[in-house]
Amino acid sequence: MGYFFARTFDWSFEEALQRVTEELQKEGFGILTEIDVRATLKKKLDVDFRNYRILGACNPPFAYQALKAEDKIGLMLPCNVVVQELTDGGVEIAVIDPVASMQAVENPQLDEVANTIREKLQLVLQRL
Repeated sequence: MGYFFARTFDWSFEEALQRVTEELQKEGFGILTEIDVRATLKKKLDVDFRNYRILGACNPPFAYQALKAEDKIGLMLPCNVVVQELTDGGVEIAVIDPVASMQAVENPQLDEVANTIREKLQLVLQRL
């Protein structure tokens, strides 16, 4: 089983960030964290890297359900979304498959939450 879903687009990097953030909001997700991998690698290692951003997306009601079912599930939250420039042009948007990541926990109470979040994240990618 794969651990992510992805699509590529002929957009600018900034447009991809804006569009995916808007679509995530429509499904009840907010962006808790944003990691600029390019800037971090430049600052820490003085290397040049393509535009690559990790968005930590959270849907609070579902996060709450997951936390009630499994108190350590915070180790696997939020749902990460990667926006990256491709070397041959275009931009890829990839989202975590929460069903795949939750299987490692082996708690059946998480199945419904994980499946619902998977559907929401897949819908985000479809609407882009």
